[in-house]
Amino acid sequence: MFKFLRMIDAFLLQSSSGGRTLLGFGIRPGSCVRTFHECPHTIESFWEWDSAMMRPGSRVPELACRRQNNGVEWGSAMAMTPREHIEEIRKTKFSIGGKLNPLTEDLHQAVKNLSAELYAKDVHFLMELIQNAEDNEYWEGVKASLEFIITSRDITATGASATLLVFNNEKGFFPKNIDSLCGVGRSTKKGNRQRGYIGEKGIGFKSVFLITAQPYVFSNGYQIRFREDPCPDCNVGYIVPEWIEENPTLADIKQIYGSASSFPATTIVLPLKPDKVGPVKQQLSCMHPEVLLFLSKIKRLSVREDNEDSKLNTVSAISISSETDFVMRKNIDADSYTLHLSAEENRDACERECSYYMWRQKFPVRLQNRVERKEVEEWMITLAFPTGQRLNRGMSSPGVYAFLPTEMVTNFPFIIQADFILASSRETVRLDNQWNQGILDCVPSAFVNAFISLVKTTEAAPVSVLAHMFEFIPVRSSSYPILNSVREKIKEKLVEENIVPCESYTDQKFFCKPSEAGRIMPSFWNILITASKQGVSLHNLSSHGLCVLNSAFDREEYNDVLNFLGVRPMDSEWYVKCIQSSNLVMGVSEDVYMELLFFLASNWDSCFNKTNVKNIPLLKYVTQEGNISLLSINAVTKREGGRVCRSSDTSQISWLINWNREFRCPGNQFFMPKSTQEALRIYPKKEATLEWLEYHVEICSMSTSNYASLLADSLNSDRRLVIALAHFFHHSLLNKYLSEREVYELCGCDMPIVDNYGCVTRRRNGVLVPANGSKWVRLIGTNPWRGENYVELGEDYLRAGHFAGVYTPEQQLMTFMKTYAGASDIPDLCPPNAVFPTVSAPLTKDNTFLLLDWIRTMKRRGIKMEGNFLRCIKEGSWLRISMGCSSGYRPPSQSFLLTSEWGNLLQNGSVLVDIPLIDQRFYDNKISAYMEELKTLGVMSEFGEACQFIGKHLMSLAASSNLTRSNVLSMLNFIKWLRMKFLPIEDLIRNIKEGRWLRTSHGDRSPVGSILFDSEWKEASQISNLPFIDEDYYGKEILDFREELKVLGVIVGFNQNYQLVADYFRLPFSLASITPDTVLFILECIRCSRSSGKLVQALKDKKWLRTSLGCKSPSECFLYSPEWGCLLQVFSGFPVIDEKLYGSTIFLYKNELKEAGVVVDFEEAAIAFSRYFKKHASSTTKENVLSFLSCYRQLNVAQLAFPSEFSKCIREEKWLRTCFGYRSPKESILFGPDWNFISQIATLPFLYFNDNDFAKGIQEYKAELKALGVVIEFKKGAQFVTTGICIPTNPTDLTPENVASLLDCIRNLKHEASDSLPKEFLKRINKRWLKTHMGYQTPEKCLLFDTEWASFLQQEDGPFIDEGFYGFSMMSYKKELSAIGVTSDIKNGCTLLASHLEFHSQFTCIVRIYVYLKKLNWEPENKAARWIWIPNGCDKGEWVSPEQCILHDEDNLFGARLKVLEKYYEKELLGFFSMVLGVRHTPSIDDYFKLWKEWESSGQKMTKSDCCAFWVYVAKNWTPKTQKLLAENLLKVPVETHKGGILLIHKKDVFIPDDLQLKDMLEKASLHPLFVWSPQPSLKTLPRSKLLEMYSNVGIQTISESIQKDESSIPDGIEFKKVSPRDILIREGLLRLILGFLADPSLEMDEEKRHQTIKYLIDLDVFETGKPITVNYFLSLSSGKNVNVEVSQMIRWERDNSRLFIQNTYTPAGHKANIEFATCFSKVISEGLLWEKEDQISGLSELIKLGFLLEFEEEAIKFLMKTKNLQLLMEDEEFLASLLTSN
Repeated sequence: MFKFLRMIDAFLLQSSSGGRTLLGFGIRPGSCVRTFHECPHTIESFWEWDSAMMRPGSRVPELACRRQNNGVEWGSAMAMTPREHIEEIRKTKFSIGGKLNPLTEDLHQAVKNLSAELYAKDVHFLMELIQNAEDNEYWEGVKASLEFIITSRDITATGASATLLVFNNEKGFFPKNIDSLCGVGRSTKKGNRQRGYIGEKGIGFKSVFLITAQPYVFSNGYQIRFREDPCPDCNVGYIVPEWIEENPTLADIKQIYGSASSFPATTIVLPLKPDKVGPVKQQLSCMHPEVLLFLSKIKRLSVREDNEDSKLNTVSAISISSETDFVMRKNIDADSYTLHLSAEENRDACERECSYYMWRQKFPVRLQNRVERKEVEEWMITLAFPTGQRLNRGMSSPGVYAFLPTEMVTNFPFIIQADFILASSRETVRLDNQWNQGILDCVPSAFVNAFISLVKTTEAAPVSVLAHMFEFIPVRSSSYPILNSVREKIKEKLVEENIVPCESYTDQKFFCKPSEAGRIMPSFWNILITASKQGVSLHNLSSHGLCVLNSAFDREEYNDVLNFLGVRPMDSEWYVKCIQSSNLVMGVSEDVYMELLFFLASNWDSCFNKTNVKNIPLLKYVTQEGNISLLSINAVTKREGGRVCRSSDTSQISWLINWNREFRCPGNQFFMPKSTQEALRIYPKKEATLEWLEYHVEICSMSTSNYASLLADSLNSDRRLVIALAHFFHHSLLNKYLSEREVYELCGCDMPIVDNYGCVTRRRNGVLVPANGSKWVRLIGTNPWRGENYVELGEDYLRAGHFAGVYTPEQQLMTFMKTYAGASDIPDLCPPNAVFPTVSAPLTKDNTFLLLDWIRTMKRRGIKMEGNFLRCIKEGSWLRISMGCSSGYRPPSQSFLLTSEWGNLLQNGSVLVDIPLIDQRFYDNKISAYMEELKTLGVMSEFGEACQFIGKHLMSLAASSNLTRSNVLSMLNFIKWLRMKFLPIEDLIRNIKEGRWLRTSHGDRSPVGSILFDSEWKEASQISNLPFIDEDYYGKEILDFREELKVLGVIVGFNQNYQLVADYFRLPFSLASITPDTVLFILECIRCSRSSGKLVQALKDKKWLRTSLGCKSPSECFLYSPEWGCLLQVFSGFPVIDEKLYGSTIFLYKNELKEAGVVVDFEEAAIAFSRYFKKHASSTTKENVLSFLSCYRQLNVAQLAFPSEFSKCIREEKWLRTCFGYRSPKESILFGPDWNFISQIATLPFLYFNDNDFAKGIQEYKAELKALGVVIEFKKGAQFVTTGICIPTNPTDLTPENVASLLDCIRNLKHEASDSLPKEFLKRINKRWLKTHMGYQTPEKCLLFDTEWASFLQQEDGPFIDEGFYGFSMMSYKKELSAIGVTSDIKNGCTLLASHLEFHSQFTCIVRIYVYLKKLNWEPENKAARWIWIPNGCDKGEWVSPEQCILHDEDNLFGARLKVLEKYYEKELLGFFSMVLGVRHTPSIDDYFKLWKEWESSGQKMTKSDCCAFWVYVAKNWTPKTQKLLAENLLKVPVETHKGGILLIHKKDVFIPDDLQLKDMLEKASLHPLFVWSPQPSLKTLPRSKLLEMYSNVGIQTISESIQKDESSIPDGIEFKKVSPRDILIREGLLRLILGFLADPSLEMDEEKRHQTIKYLIDLDVFETGKPITVNYFLSLSSGKNVNVEVSQMIRWERDNSRLFIQNTYTPAGHKANIEFATCFSKVISEGLLWEKEDQISGLSELIKLGFLLEFEEEAIKFLMKTKNLQLLMEDEEFLASLLTSN
């Protein structure tokens, strides 16, 4: 940009035909038009079209009158018509009509490029025009306006489809404005920011050429046009003016503008380029309504479209206006006001408005930020706070203004306006600019001041209004990091201010810091608000720790703001204290109480579970007396105070409460009040509240049933309450509060009852009715249930009762007890577990039936009869029976109840057993109706039972060995008889078939499994041991009972019973006797047996099969197969079954042989072969190998499935001989030509051939070897190279072919396995074998060069692989090289390249590497290493560490101590050195101190600039650490010599001049400088106060501290005259002033001490002398010498003898003498009175001095005391009055 401006400037200086133009403005000397620089005065511009143009003075056309402006007078003598002026410019500035300037084409191109490149958008010209309009001057009283009209009329006759007209009612153009339009870059605004100018870019008007090729200007008689194309007369475009007479005319323009009362002074006409019509309309439609927000002059701006048919209008018209409420509110260096913006659009009938609270504050410009606009001393920062909806027309709202809006959306709820330096596009401010950063640093302070003003100065506003102001706090983060820093600083400042409104429940507003305020949950706020309305006092709300945030602010909508400020929620204990200290339980309605309970419930787990809320009275309950009281949660949950319940049914609330009082609140059981329970029932959130009450507070829901259970459990010894319990149960049932089922449960065995002894009992097994008149006494006689804890009810249950207001008649309760409490009698009683004697003897008929009825009832009820009761009935002989013709009594278990027909039949059919039958005639044939009851007692009634009875009798005989041969035959005959009668025999058979009574070859056995021998069993008997029946014992007669024996389980007939043979199988002693037929029979047994395992197990280990190798056991044998038999021929030693001996039949039993263990399948044979193969693999011969390969081929042809063990064995066993010994196939290689180069650098397991025939033979089996895993192809053998690689020690022995072969192997290896290469392989190749441009290197230290590297480096810059040496493209092996550690990715080469930096000395090469490292964001592991090259001539220099370097040395102080990198490197690398290597931007404070030490030791004079630079830096970086270092390191400090130089002198001999009088005296007395140096004049960056403060911290003492004073006694010979104290003004005014000062509470001086002090002053003896009173001062130096000064004194006070000496009685003698005496007088009096309180002396001295000057006049003194907030106490007034009276 500056280059362009220089070209334009050069052109303009050369283009004048009459010589150089005056200061480049195109006006020749002698011209009648006088420019700004020719005249000592100027007229400000009325319209500036270019923000970079000068503001020339000019006459108003056709104006002959005289006008003054800024001291300049214009008259008709200086007049030049506008047209003459334009012709003058064309002639003088552009040589039109003269010789063509050769630089005009360059000038044209320069202006064109600058205009096109400066702005990013076409719309920027709008902002330039608005900015220029703001900078214009307007006539007083004129409301500045700017209007944009776009029309479809072609008023310029240029063929434009649309034309934009701009109207401004400013003062108008003058000649110098026109001159500026014809130039570039000469703005008068530069350097005049404080005069209100906001533009400064310099070529703003030229931007209109982006939308038009011919702009027109009409103003104050000027009618000119500019062209984009070069003027044919001078070949320059853009800035050459042309005068126009028509197209358009002023009348054409006025017609479009309309009939306004006044036509604007200036109009710009812009016929739009065809492609710019749409964008311009779009941008005009999007004119932001807030554009006027920070403009001080323009008050109205409008946009509209002019078409003959208004329906064709496409531009959204808008009219924007602003008004300012000028009621300014001053606040120190800031002021505030309110601004109103309104916008009216054509699409919106109503006008939109928004008000903005404006805060404007000044801040001084800091020195470090004054990089631009150096003439500006103060920043004016304005913040706008919209108090309504911002005007935005649907567009994003800008957050940053530089008078006009930028496109920066900050996300802040306020707008920042300041004099920012903008980017050239005007879209954003330059955030990296020091000037802008300084402004942004001030924004937090401005915001906080504005915010405090907003919040605290609106006294009349309620707090609810203040809360909305907190929406201005920037809670949301910005997309700009630097603005986030502003946001954080705002936060830091806000949190330290008392800005948060608190709740006080008074009229007084109360604010606190955010950290001191706490938030209350919304639900609790509702409780508090309602409670307050109901009369609960909340004045102590903020007395529990944190202040309570105001309720208007404590809302969800302010969550973000409050979180941002750090306003914390109240902790849980606060709520506890609040509830405890306020009457929030008993003092509120039940509805509010419900809300309180729900609040606790909903926040229990998260807040209150572990707090003290459990210990405060919170839960309501009804006491025994009926009152409402409170319990804590812990008292309830820990059962310390009782248990609180509620009724589960609202209709039962009163019922339960009344009965609970009746029962005296058993177990401290209480109920919630009825009103509370009813409120809880209708409470909308009752579910959550009830859940909390139940699970956490343990207030359970209590039904009548639950309560009844509780009563039943809790009542023990109180007889009355136990009886009441039965009444409660009874009436609860009647009222349907208890169901019958519940009553049954409650009246169970745990219900307390009162027995017939009047005792309360709970444990029982049953309840008996009273004995009197009971059936159980009549049947049994005694009470057998006594031992079983049966309780007999007492008579209390028969009487009437009255409890809880309910009455029960007599007998009603007993009926209830019988029904529900189980009070019962026979037959309803349960049987006792006891023996009763009545059943041990015959029972009467009635008793028999009574007993059977009891049993029937028990069966119906499902009661089990067990134990002694049942046993005594079953075993007692009380039942009458008959046996044939006789009768008697038997136990039920020995009796039968059968028909007479069944009984006679059984007795006739059996001669061995008699059956006892019940005598039915005796029982009147009624007993058969009790069949089931009799069965229960053991009476038998079924035919089968009779058979079982017979069978058991017979088996008892057998058990006693009394069952003879004839008994057996008789029993078999009885079975035959039953079968013949077709009677059921199953029960009889079941009882006798399992007995061991049948004699066999195995002894006495059960019939089941025994065998009746016949001829079919003959062959089986030879190989088995079967249990045959002993025919010799039973004789042939046994054969007549074949069917009966079969029924009993005897096996009759063989019937292919191979299983039985197998079960009793037994081989002969001599296995040799086994014939082939025997073998086949055995195999048949195996086939037919269901469980052949036992048989096979017996045969498994026996050698009963004949093979090719003799007799073998089955597991040792093989059954030959033509398919795979070749396997058995590879090795000798496999036993094959002898096919010739057994014949082909043996193959029919293949499965049986397999089951026996013979190998018959290929899979088993292959596995067996594998095992044999494993044992002999290492001793295989070449014949074995070839035989196996041949068999392997045959097996593959047969397509047999190889077992995994077989496949694994032949592949993994080491049976192939290689040059390394025996190896498995996958560990072997069959050599070929491809292996030649790699074999030279690797040892590999090739197959070993010592025989040509074998070599030739094995080659025939290449396919089989490959299938087995032998490596045939080179690409498959990469894995062997990884273990066999052997890199030569001398890398030059490695040929390119070897390397290529190795890389091919790596490629193959990567193809086989996608993961990384083996670590051992990488370790083997980790040697120096790759040739690079920096010698042979290991792979990890090599780089692979490609085009991506070439954009940064050259191959010689690092260890790049030398492709020229290898003769092939290494890039084709990029992946393989990367796999072994070669770096190919440009992103990963930083560390390697950096490690080779030290080998370079060529500066250009090193810079290339630095650029590369910077681009790739390299980070060094050791930043302290010597990374930085400091060049010294060509290819010379040194490497230094970052610690030895700095980037900049602004003051040129460290050139000898540190390496300043900006001297050697470009700016782009300085950031790299700083961010990556940690190079400091500037010297540190330690460096400055070291430098100072050097200056101290040099003893030379310092320059003022060096000294200033040092102390400015120290001041700028002043911290506690700096202070400490300064005190420890600085021994000498600067002093200024008399000749103006600066010396460093030991700090003990230098002093701070805090007393200028002493300073003057000592400087005159001393030959050497005594006082510290300070710059003259003072620097803003180094204020004198700051410098003196730093000196003080170094240890330099002030002169007043160091100087010693010698006030010796008044010498003899001097005459004194005693005078009255009043003569030296010791009067009432002085005494009053002193007493008021001493009475200040801060002095803590009691009444007595004050009065003694005044008396001491009054009692002084005052003496006057005419001679001087001298005092000596001396200053001790480190050298031991003193500087002595003698000074005369006006007054001296000798405290020891209470004398005051004065040189002359005071008389006024001018101001100097007056103030001099007043100073001395006040100092002496103050020191004399307050010698014990030295810190108060100066205050009293100043007060007395002021009173002295007022001559201690009484009224003046009183006023003075009021201004100082001093007063006399009553006792002081009395003391002073008495003192004055006495004196």
